[in-house]
Amino acid sequence: MSSVLITGASRGIGRAIAIELAGRGHRVIATARRPETLDDLPVDQRLRLDVTDQDSVDAALREAGEVDVLVSNAGGTVRSPLENIPLAELEALFQLNTFGPLRVTQAVLPAMRERGAGRLVFVSSIQGRLVLPVIGPYGASKWALEALAETLAIEAGHFGVKVSVIQPGAVSSGGAEQARTFRKQDDPYGPLFDQLPSLRGAFVTPEDVAAAVADTVEQPEPPLRIPVGTPAATVLQARKAAPEDTSFLPVALDW
Repeated sequence: MSSVLITGASRGIGRAIAIELAGRGHRVIATARRPETLDDLPVDQRLRLDVTDQDSVDAALREAGEVDVLVSNAGGTVRSPLENIPLAELEALFQLNTFGPLRVTQAVLPAMRERGAGRLVFVSSIQGRLVLPVIGPYGASKWALEALAETLAIEAGHFGVKVSVIQPGAVSSGGAEQARTFRKQDDPYGPLFDQLPSLRGAFVTPEDVAAAVADTVEQPEPPLRIPVGTPAATVLQARKAAPEDTSFLPVALDW
């Protein structure tokens, strides 16, 4: 069984991944910014790790020991039209969703490369391949993450390191409900906010995503991109088929 380090394992998708992989017999190293939130997880190690802090990453990797698989799950989101979002908020989102996964990858990759084996699994989103209004900041961070992952698949694949990107659609993890929102009084983008629930489509559960991650970890030759659930696969296929000069949305906007 593999030694798997998971970032953002305190709740939602990350917690479900830790439980699923531990249940399948893997050595799980669960990490979070507040390690006390991991106390009830049935895992081998519970470590403090803040993906936005290099010292925290280095300390966690020293404690973790050999890591066969990195599951980069830690992330967050905001809701805002691009006209309104404070750039400091956008920078913080990229630090968490994009630079954070790369920071941890840089910490584990040298040993994987030297061993000639390893797995990098990035929890992305369908929004890593398409955009939705007022979730554009999140989508941009995931597009960038997928570009990094695809590059790593080429660069590190030469050394026996396999890279996969997990792409769920809407997940019933509660993350969206906790998102910071930036709206103006009498916001002209109000109709887009109102239509957001219908744009997000059908939900999958954190356990669905966890099963997809675990299957990917155990698959000898996993694909680069793995949609989670039929709605995600359908939307991503439609986006791929849409002309590049046409604005694509899974449903029509009315505003």
